[in-house]
Amino acid sequence: MELLKRTENWNITYEHALGETASWFYTKIRDDAEIYGRRCPKSGRVLVPPRAFSDQTLEPTTDWVKVGPAGVIEAFTIVYDAFKNLPPPPYAFGYVLLEGADTAIGGYFKNVDLSNPAEAAEKLAIGTRVMTHFAKERTGDVLDFWFELA
Repeated sequence: MELLKRTENWNITYEHALGETASWFYTKIRDDAEIYGRRCPKSGRVLVPPRAFSDQTLEPTTDWVKVGPAGVIEAFTIVYDAFKNLPPPPYAFGYVLLEGADTAIGGYFKNVDLSNPAEAAEKLAIGTRVMTHFAKERTGDVLDFWFELA
């Protein structure tokens, strides 16, 4: 039997309501240049980005907790190939565990020389300390902040 291949292009734009928790989170980023998580009252974990319900206990989260701006790299990738609707390569993206948080948030790493992949990977090693930085003009989304090596 012949196995067929097919190329498909999907360009889909989604517009959706963020809900109360995510709206508050992005408003704080936009207006105050601060990142907050939500605490699970049962486990005490602070979830960042915030969720209305705990991913482990399924309990509604309660208190808002300011986190960061310092943190440590949990995971990263360096992208050298172009992807539609993403920054021109090379760029680095990863997950950072901010101080005061129990879950990591994704974001871009800036001001890291990515011309040599091995050297860049050493600089972005898991456990490396970083600081959160915010754009001067913010719109209330994840591109309003990024991470730089501490």
